[in-house]
Amino acid sequence: MSTKSIKIAPSILNADFSRLTEQIKIVEDGGADWLHLDVMDGHFVPNLTFGPPVIRDIKNATKLPLEAHLMVKNPHSCLREYQAAGVGLVTVHAEVGHHLHRTITEIHKLEMKAGIALNPATPAYSIEPVLPFVDVVLAMTVNPGFGGQEFIPEVLPKIEQIAKMIKDSQREIFLEVDGGIDESSARRLIRSGADVLVIGSAIYGSDDIAGAMKRFRALADRQDKAN
Repeated sequence: MSTKSIKIAPSILNADFSRLTEQIKIVEDGGADWLHLDVMDGHFVPNLTFGPPVIRDIKNATKLPLEAHLMVKNPHSCLREYQAAGVGLVTVHAEVGHHLHRTITEIHKLEMKAGIALNPATPAYSIEPVLPFVDVVLAMTVNPGFGGQEFIPEVLPKIEQIAKMIKDSQREIFLEVDGGIDESSARRLIRSGADVLVIGSAIYGSDDIAGAMKRFRALADRQDKAN
């Protein structure tokens, strides 16, 4: 995660968990930069997914860095478990409470990178107080909770705003985007300033996972050359 070239972070939410090791290897061989792990608690979002025990198995199946996107009500209470499972980046939501700085500080104390996520309806200015302390800003381009949703194009101006905030900060902060991303929306998002694309259904919902990964990797590499 050391350079600012366009990154591809496949989300395993729509993967076939009966073949998870195999399907992780496909995206790893195809040039994925890290894996995006959607952790949902059934409270902050309506769905329920997986937690540290499954992530520990994923860690044993790949050399890729792992991002735990915690869509949970009380992320502070479980940070050590994710660190022990092998997570390198923990992303928490701006909407979960009033103690974001404390949570971000704790993530760093545990020697992990810290990310802050924003739902589509959450304004960009809400992250200004913690922007000096985070490594990643994750802008949701769907409402969190389910895979396979349709991209919300109205979020693009907010992504441009966040990109400017990051540039003005003069810090190396990745601008990650997540939700309903296909090849068309990926191009629009990159033009708006995104440099990490979380891609789930467009890869793992494809009949040709390797081919889909190859196309997104090529798209990102072309954009890097264009810049």
